Amino acid sequence: MIAIIDYGSGNVNSVKNALDCLGCYSVITSNPKEILEADKLIFPGVGAFGDAMKELKKRKLDGAIKSFIESKKPFLGICIGLQVLFEESEESPNVKGLGIFKGKVLRFKKGKIPQIGWNKISSKTIGNGYVYFVNSYYPVPEDKGIIESTSDYYIKFTAAVKKDNVFATQFHPEKSGKFGQEILRKWLNAG
Repeated sequence: MIAIIDYGSGNVNSVKNALDCLGCYSVITSNPKEILEADKLIFPGVGAFGDAMKELKKRKLDGAIKSFIESKKPFLGICIGLQVLFEESEESPNVKGLGIFKGKVLRFKKGKIPQIGWNKISSKTIGNGYVYFVNSYYPVPEDKGIIESTSDYYIKFTAAVKKDNVFATQFHPEKSGKFGQEILRKWLNAG
């Protein structure tokens, strides 16, 4: 079973629809027990770093996410689901992230913010193509070895990270057409 985390904000239905199109059974849940029992876990999200962390803690989902990742089962983070894996964000000073990865989430300094629309990624394993972004912030991992994909928006930035069982994207694969579906299919088949 694939669990999609519902923390009260986010694009959970579009992710579920994308999985339905791929023929995958999934449930939308905010139940920590259900999350821990899942075979695969997806954390999609939109919104602010601080608000997301507040809701995760309030619903006791922060510990469930960490435990799930430690179990070595496949985890996919999307947008804010990527950002909260890091230690902190310029968006919400003094709010600690999950700290799965060392590093910080920074705000774009140039261009129209947020970046909204299609942008090309260059990746190590998922292929190169155009994906859909809605972001004002991007992660800067301390360990550059976890960077799976990059993109350019006035600067080169991290578009996806991958380490062990954790794969997370700043872009929205569920809104990225056939290429996005292929990214989701690869993640589903890899785990």
